[in-house]
Amino acid sequence: MPIINMRQMKAHEQGTIVKVIGGGEMNRRLRDMGLVPGTPIEVQGRAPLNDPVNIKIRGNNLTLRNNEADLIEVEVNR
Repeated sequence: MPIINMRQMKAHEQGTIVKVIGGGEMNRRLRDMGLVPGTPIEVQGRAPLNDPVNIKIRGNNLTLRNNEADLIEVEVNR
């Protein structure tokens, strides 16, 4: 299964978080929201200009900007 960053995922695509790239405050914030390796996600959809992206994680919806989605590597279920 391919590993891509979350920004490249299409609507209704599912996968598992492999890695959260980077460090500092942004990395801590993403982890605090539950975006940790091993967590399954599903892209629910995108805004008309493709930013932000809406994902389903642990039964909740979460909206991320593309610059945040770029920091999350996902193993896509294809």
